[in-house]
Amino acid sequence: MRHTKIAVSVLAFAIALIGPVVVEPATASAAWIDELSPTRSAIFVESPSMGRIIQVQVLHPAGGGAYPSYYLLDGLDPGVGQSTWTNATDAESFFAGKNVNVVLPVGGQASYYTDWAQDDPKFGRYQWETFLTEELPPIIDAHYGNGVNAIGGLSMGGIAAFILAARHPEMYRAVAGYSACPDTTLATGAVMFSIANRGGNPVNMWGGAGSSAWAEHDPALLAERLRGKAIYLSTGTGIPGPHEAEVKPQLAENIFLGGPVEVGVNTCVVSFEQRLRGLGIPARVDYSPTGTHSWSYWQDDLHASWHTIGPAIGA
Repeated sequence: MRHTKIAVSVLAFAIALIGPVVVEPATASAAWIDELSPTRSAIFVESPSMGRIIQVQVLHPAGGGAYPSYYLLDGLDPGVGQSTWTNATDAESFFAGKNVNVVLPVGGQASYYTDWAQDDPKFGRYQWETFLTEELPPIIDAHYGNGVNAIGGLSMGGIAAFILAARHPEMYRAVAGYSACPDTTLATGAVMFSIANRGGNPVNMWGGAGSSAWAEHDPALLAERLRGKAIYLSTGTGIPGPHEAEVKPQLAENIFLGGPVEVGVNTCVVSFEQRLRGLGIPARVDYSPTGTHSWSYWQDDLHASWHTIGPAIGA
């Protein structure tokens, strides 16, 4: 016992002389980078917050240089091996020749790209907010970026984009949502159902419905923090439109599932726009008289949104 007391006294004396030992948190790093083409790279990032390697693909100008970055998020069921933006739309060719980096995280099914309060038996550790706002940007800027950012996404990713923009307003000059409902209070039931439908426990994200954490992740409640940003939203009505005249394997799904989903999105977007207008916050909202919750329309909206997003970040 006496030896223990002496050891403690020596430790206390050392701390008094040199101060407490500060353990720096681990920082993310690029484990490796695959150059898929002169204008497309895959960065494999070691994420301390999630304890694993996350792939992020970047569409970028050829020849190097530092450019603004547009973080573009996927939907509930993201692509495997690449973002669905690059295998379901013409994003790669659309951004070719533009002075912008398009940052495309791979993975995050039903994550809402947020930090989950608890690890989930199905999804494991989700700390996407930390990854996207703290760990990834320094890596992007070191290789491609100039520190000027925008963020956008479709459906789940669009909700997440508005959440991140509202919670980290200093990081983004513009935010876009394609068929997204940026009102997590209004959409609580749909959000929880979407997670449960993919095998996860929605309570592990922000706790039970109505908890303070839900309010802390509600862009409608945090809308004042969006002031000064370029804002873009788009929605259809659920009524089959021109893209339903195209013959494709997912046609029935687009009509019978994507139609009703888009009806709900439309109602939410109308409500959110009214919230912004009430605060005197301008936004561009594209309402289509037709259109389902499907990729062909999101490709159209991606093109349309660039007139808002591009100038805001100087791209």
